[in-house]
Amino acid sequence: MKGLVIKNTGSWVTVRLEDSHEEVNCKMRGVLRLKGLRCTNPVAVGDIVQVEDKGGDALVVASIEPRRNYIIRRASNLSKEFQIIAANLDQAVLVATLINPETSTTFIDRFLATAEAYQVPAMLAFNKIDLLDSPELRQQLDDLKALYEGIGYPVTVLSAQTGEGVDSLRERLSGKMSLLSGNSGVGKSSIINLLVPDAQVRVGDVSQAHHKGMHTTTFSELLDLPSGGSIIDTPGVKAFGTIDFERAQVSHYFPEIFRISDDCRFNNCTHTHEPGCAVLQAVKNGDIVYSRFMSYLSILDEDPNNKYRKPF
Repeated sequence: MKGLVIKNTGSWVTVRLEDSHEEVNCKMRGVLRLKGLRCTNPVAVGDIVQVEDKGGDALVVASIEPRRNYIIRRASNLSKEFQIIAANLDQAVLVATLINPETSTTFIDRFLATAEAYQVPAMLAFNKIDLLDSPELRQQLDDLKALYEGIGYPVTVLSAQTGEGVDSLRERLSGKMSLLSGNSGVGKSSIINLLVPDAQVRVGDVSQAHHKGMHTTTFSELLDLPSGGSIIDTPGVKAFGTIDFERAQVSHYFPEIFRISDDCRFNNCTHTHEPGCAVLQAVKNGDIVYSRFMSYLSILDEDPNNKYRKPF
């Protein structure tokens, strides 16, 4: 029996069967765990799988069909290497906030770079715009929107509290399978409750001491949108560690850096110290935003073998 994985709790997965649309709970066959030795979850929400009936209640995920794409991050479990967040996506939506809590541009850029690496179209949704009560915060939002739209990423702004901008986000999600991700506390659960009224996702608070969100979602789950399409809700993440990035490929995941790198003197330019580097010159000229370039360097820094002379 073929089906779509719609929930993964870690110990079992829920599969929506293709023929009957019945939702069944399944265990994973042991060989899948062996194959996923470097991965905390060999079966991810969005996977198309084959299910075998072992008799009684013993349904088992026997195999996973080839993925069209997927998106991963470095696992927090030190005994493993990475976690598959979701598979077979039409787009990945990063929910970000400028306040309560603040999403760093480094986090945004790492998410976008990972989406580029695994061929998942990405967009940004800035939530809690109702809290931007100063001209400085409003200007910061305008600047970030212009920055990422200028690179080529769709950006929507909204407030789950007031409902402003929610219809615009709903239109961008309609008819697509979308991953919804972000730091804990950015309001993903509140947004989902507006988009899928029957979801009743638990909403958490933001720690007043540390101004960071506290986890409410504890597993990944696919939710159908009334307007068509679906969203995959995932636990909030505190950091987005990249993985399996070859040093020579990192610049390819920053579209504006990749475009300008054609003008570098050397084909193997790392954009860190080389003479005639068009990227370094573009950073100095302001044609590449400094925060984006520093995010690029931060990914190079993750690999202890990637030694280079810092340019600034």
